[in-house]
Amino acid sequence: MNNKTLYSVSGLFNTPNEIIHASEETVNAGYKKFDVHSPYPLHGMNQAMNLKPSKLGFITLIFGLSGAAFALAFMWWVNVIEYPLVIGGKPLFQLPAFIPVTFEVTVLSAAIFTVVGMLFVMFKFPNNSHPLHDTDYMKKVSADKYGLTIQSIDLQFDENKVTSFLKSLGASEVFSIHYDGEELRTDNKIFNPKFILFLIVTAAVVSGATYFTLNKLLFMSPFNWMVEQDRVNPQSKNEFFADGFGMREPVEGAISRGFTPYKFKGQPENAARYLINSLPMTEINLKIGKEKFEIFCSPCHGNFGKGDSRLKGQFPNPPTLHSEKVRTWSDGAIFHVITDGQNVMPSHAQQISIEERWAVVNYIRVLQSAVNAKESDLK
Repeated sequence: MNNKTLYSVSGLFNTPNEIIHASEETVNAGYKKFDVHSPYPLHGMNQAMNLKPSKLGFITLIFGLSGAAFALAFMWWVNVIEYPLVIGGKPLFQLPAFIPVTFEVTVLSAAIFTVVGMLFVMFKFPNNSHPLHDTDYMKKVSADKYGLTIQSIDLQFDENKVTSFLKSLGASEVFSIHYDGEELRTDNKIFNPKFILFLIVTAAVVSGATYFTLNKLLFMSPFNWMVEQDRVNPQSKNEFFADGFGMREPVEGAISRGFTPYKFKGQPENAARYLINSLPMTEINLKIGKEKFEIFCSPCHGNFGKGDSRLKGQFPNPPTLHSEKVRTWSDGAIFHVITDGQNVMPSHAQQISIEERWAVVNYIRVLQSAVNAKESDLK
């Protein structure tokens, strides 16, 4: 047998004092790659083996801090950016209120990733073969003996010298332990097809058993995705209200979130006087204005705003947009008509955004200039 397949030379000792003494002497002899096995924990063994702190704590620290940072960043994004709600006039980001959640996420992240790191990175799970498994050495140190094993990868390792060294320390038995073919393949097997198939089968069996137990035996559906709720569906009848309608009018004065009421409603003179068109007349804005005009305005006003409706008499023809009256209107007056409506023309505030309405105003100005071009426009 050569050293390529030799894992270690191991010795058995009969008492705790012997194994602690053997450990101290092994450290003094300069061996680094060795381990001790006993049927129960021995006080003082860490000092005897001169063990350094485990690196597992760094994994716990890194993922604990990452969990805290993620929790704080996520709550900041939700409360400040995505769904800002002012509650009682308090700031959107309230650190004291977020501390309990941050603490819980920190502990949860640290615990879960410590276990994951230990199993899948340090122990290379699902690899579960080891040269010491199923050896007489392991059987005895699991019962009433104490063992010390020096691995062949130690820089000072020499099989004969290690055997003599262990005997000189009082070892009752000395074993040479070798790898077998399976144990030599120490690569990580987490992506092994058999292991992945095992996970899939396990998930399917657990899911199926849970579904059968809760839905067929106990009649308790675990997840109904809120399909069954005590609610009133749109357009449905409701006997709770005297009029029988399920859909209710909003409370007077209530406005939807993110909506700013139009303050010049029913006030065309004030709108014409105080509304200022701040949207620049750029190519992009004119393109938007043209698109919205052709969708919402041209059916009645015509493609060029001449009042030549495309509805073929199905709706009263509106006046032309090139009249002296409309051309001398301010931009605010045209914006007000689009927003608040006029005569039989309804409001388009629900269909066209504020910026798009100003873009339509700019496009109407372009149409007016095209039909009623001044000499200065041709220069």
